[in-house]
Amino acid sequence: MSERENEPGVRRRPLRQAPAVQALLLLLLALVGANVIDVLVQRAGFPPISPLPMSLLHGLLAALLARWRRLAAWWWVILALFPLAALVVGRLHLPPWMFLAVFLFMLVLFWSTFRSQVPFYPSGQPAWDAVAGLLPPDRAIRFMDIGSGLGGAVLELARRRPESQFTGIEIAPLPWLVSRLRAALAGNSCRFVRGDYLLLDFADYDVVFAYLSPAAMLALWHKARAEMRPGTLLLSYEFHIPGAAPDVVIQPEGGGPLLHGWRM
Repeated sequence: MSERENEPGVRRRPLRQAPAVQALLLLLLALVGANVIDVLVQRAGFPPISPLPMSLLHGLLAALLARWRRLAAWWWVILALFPLAALVVGRLHLPPWMFLAVFLFMLVLFWSTFRSQVPFYPSGQPAWDAVAGLLPPDRAIRFMDIGSGLGGAVLELARRRPESQFTGIEIAPLPWLVSRLRAALAGNSCRFVRGDYLLLDFADYDVVFAYLSPAAMLALWHKARAEMRPGTLLLSYEFHIPGAAPDVVIQPEGGGPLLHGWRM
């Protein structure tokens, strides 16, 4: 583990504390609870609970446990509906290879989203235009897009500012591979690396651009404050940093989320 991972606000939470892992454990615990209720019902002289009511009971118990554990409200919905969805899919009699294919595709697309809570968020041309308008116009810069996805922002900005260095970092294999192929086919001089942005040294860059998620913003702020040099710029599309008023807020042309900027 690097020294930067030990800085306040930068260390990743233990795997067992990841919301997705907690949700899985609660789902299993709810399954045990539903089966215990089924056994008690039968001992009372009633017939076994049929699959559909059993799925509804399983989902209800899981949602109640998620609320007790204070998970985000959308986890309540997911856990409530998951057993019912599993029942429906099971009755479709789909071939096993299809489940494996879907799992592998989701794995290479989202990778460690279950832990980082940063899903795949594509931005778009309005966001790239807004970012381009904030880049220092009078000198070459070093720009980093953390969580660069399919590489659209880096490719577009590098095309506009060929004198500068544009890099994207992405931890998920599939988006990273797509961005590398796009850069190679376009003959673009930008770079794409695969890795965890928490292991980067932000001091190496003049502008750091992020399109992450609300769950990641506080850690990003601590890391930026600890590492970015005076006069550099941190940009976040859509998501603001709690308790840190931005120095600039831009509404991209055509609407959509706001672009926030903090000068270090």
